[in-house]
Amino acid sequence: MKKSLFLITMMLVLPTLMISCATTGDLQKVQAEQKMIDAKADQALKDAQAAKTAADAANLKAAETSGRAESAIKAAEEREKAAAEKERIADEKAKKADDAFQKSMKK
Repeated sequence: MKKSLFLITMMLVLPTLMISCATTGDLQKVQAEQKMIDAKADQALKDAQAAKTAADAANLKAAETSGRAESAIKAAEEREKAAAEKERIADEKAKKADDAFQKSMKK
């Protein structure tokens, strides 16, 4: 009885062990897949670094453009103030000329 039970157990255990053992081909396949995954990860890292570099360059360019726009706005405001001052002076001169004309007409 013990002998037949042992024999049946061995008949079930031995094939299970044989099936679950990895062969050299399986190990090579797993290693190849691991190398492929590593290569993809390296490429993704390179792509991410390139994207970061491009984004940094774009941010720098945007900051430069923003600075130039602010300078242009300041210059336009200064020109507007100068034009308003010239207009005020021209109005004063026109009024003085009109007053002088009116004075000359009364005489």
